[in-house]
Amino acid sequence: MQIVVPQAMFFTKGVGYHRNRLQSFELALRDAGIEMCNLVTISSIFPPDCKIISKEEGLKRLKPGQITFVVLAREDSNEPSRLLTAAIGLAQPKIKKQYGYISEHHGFGQNARQSGDFAEDLAATMLASTLGIELDPDKAWDERKKHYVAGRNRQFVSRSIAKAAHGHKDGLWTTVLACAVMLCD
Repeated sequence: MQIVVPQAMFFTKGVGYHRNRLQSFELALRDAGIEMCNLVTISSIFPPDCKIISKEEGLKRLKPGQITFVVLAREDSNEPSRLLTAAIGLAQPKIKKQYGYISEHHGFGQNARQSGDFAEDLAATMLASTLGIELDPDKAWDERKKHYVAGRNRQFVSRSIAKAAHGHKDGLWTTVLACAVMLCD
């Protein structure tokens, strides 16, 4: 049996509007640039030594029909003006040989910044608990250095990607998504 461990990952996001729910999702995938892939959703581990690359570089490495592993956050609605959001957060120890956590968050009533911040906090909290560290995201975040400090000498870096949109004014289905796309060479 072959063990598959991604060596690279990139973030992407998108939004789609259509009278059919599924086609709204398809248009959001197109907006994100990953519509040509067969997506397999996975859970939340960021592999050790995995390199984060740009969306542009990542999209160049995809082939039509490819089985592609993603951590996916998705929300949809056909309610006019309803604010919907999807976000992916990453918390990664500064020591690259350790694994990190990816979180997905989706819902209503948050803008992209709020959703992204929440997803980052989720990922950081999961990583800290795995290491047996209590983490209060409000107290552990070092704004100046842009990383989490938890416990003694344990530092985390984090980031997120989020997409928010208001439901289409004419009641079309609106889909937002955010993805961490894993690449296995």
